[in-house]
Amino acid sequence: MTIQTGGRLAARGDAPLGDRCPIDRTLQLLGNRTALLLLRESFYGATRFDQLWKRVGVTEASASQRLRELVAAGVLTKEPYQEPGKRTRFEYLLTPSGHDLMPVILGLFQWGADHVPERSGPEVTHDGCGAPARVVVRCDAGHEVAESEVLIAGGGPAR
Repeated sequence: MTIQTGGRLAARGDAPLGDRCPIDRTLQLLGNRTALLLLRESFYGATRFDQLWKRVGVTEASASQRLRELVAAGVLTKEPYQEPGKRTRFEYLLTPSGHDLMPVILGLFQWGADHVPERSGPEVTHDGCGAPARVVVRCDAGHEVAESEVLIAGGGPAR
């Protein structure tokens, strides 16, 4: 099966992909506001539970549940730490799998800044030169790939 984007997705037929679709599987894991905002805060450098739930603005119970799910999925890891004279607590750190979500989180950031502007907010820039940074689709050969040139092929057994 080959799918070409740019409005031609119907070429794949009408059979639902369900759990075979990587988008569906990812949304089942990350497809709620709290999980995505906890990841955002992790990319901003927050690691401790109190930082995370307060910055996201959800209840402790909701943050705790989402963090458990992100740890179980291997996106975050839970590491013990102890301040002098205090009990052992845990911090949440991005795993390599979690770091792989950076372009996804930045893509959502970029789309929101471009299409749901409210007021001026943070900008994503390249620390090396200060220029704005944007998420792009690039093939392994180094070419920037336009939407009309994207092909989704396969659909066989999961790897």
